[in-house]
Amino acid sequence: MEEGSPKKPSPNFWDQMSAARSRAWESYNSKPISHWILLLLSGGLMLTAFPASSLLSRVYYTNGGKSKWIISWVAVAGWPLTALILFLTYFICKVSPTPLNVKLALSYLVLGFLSAADNLMYAYAYAYLPASTSSLLASSSLVFSSLFGYLLVKNKLTLSMINGIVIISAAMVIIALDSNSDRYGNVTNSQYIMGFMWDVLGSALHGLIFALSELVFIKYLGRRSFHVVLEQQVMVSSFAFVLTTIGVALNNDFQGMADEARTFKGGKSSYYLVMTWAAITFQLGVLGGTAVLFLSSTILAGVLNAVRVPLTSIAAVILLKDSMSGFKILSLVITVWGLASFICGSASVSSET
Repeated sequence: MEEGSPKKPSPNFWDQMSAARSRAWESYNSKPISHWILLLLSGGLMLTAFPASSLLSRVYYTNGGKSKWIISWVAVAGWPLTALILFLTYFICKVSPTPLNVKLALSYLVLGFLSAADNLMYAYAYAYLPASTSSLLASSSLVFSSLFGYLLVKNKLTLSMINGIVIISAAMVIIALDSNSDRYGNVTNSQYIMGFMWDVLGSALHGLIFALSELVFIKYLGRRSFHVVLEQQVMVSSFAFVLTTIGVALNNDFQGMADEARTFKGGKSSYYLVMTWAAITFQLGVLGGTAVLFLSSTILAGVLNAVRVPLTSIAAVILLKDSMSGFKILSLVITVWGLASFICGSASVSSET
């Protein structure tokens, strides 16, 4: 009777670490150093500019700002900054603009409309929710970017990633159960619920925008040169700017800006300083996110968008004196746990490709 072949021993921890290092080194060598530098800078923009823009939006409402349209308009008013960088790129790198056809123009218009709607949804969240709470809810964008990335871009999902999605969703439920602990005194129960709802819907739309942006790169722009990132950002932001400007004008909020500036805590200079830096940080954050989509995938953009959650929450507690209840701390811990599970799953997908 023949004996069966001996079972191959399962790899120990150090073997797994060695294999992970080998895969990471192979992945590093598969791209030029400029790719990793741009990816690092783009990720850094997401992790610094997005939290800063969230805090500045909350500062606007805390110090006397009232308009949702104005903060939505500010979110895209910084598009000339990206346009300036794009024109310098054309001149310095000797590259030509991408030809604009009907399909590409329609893609930019749709993304611009969705971005304008997304900014307005988040404006309601910033108006009625503390910055720490709104950032925790915004972590649900990882759930939606993963699902839309799977459906539209055919990104892979593993059991570990699905587990992370479920855990992060559970963290959102915990925040909902703790709605009375951090509500501002001037915010009614219906306004708090509205802010909660618009934050989650805005996160869903944010995830869809991530997936559709990557789809535009794949179908129409390709991954030829980094200047296509700037082109997409300029076109989408300028379309969103035009649409939002129409909304602000119809709502007569441009006239209201002067009144807000006069009654703003800290005076006119503080008001316009907050508006200026909000416009800059919003634009840099979105530029970083679009660059990560180009250099990597919707999944990594969603992961980095979720990583900013603890950064924003901690900064809001320190700088804006947001309350941090036991439920909110539990939700933050569970969010980080779900994020870690998702990252492990996405790392295994990367190692297979």
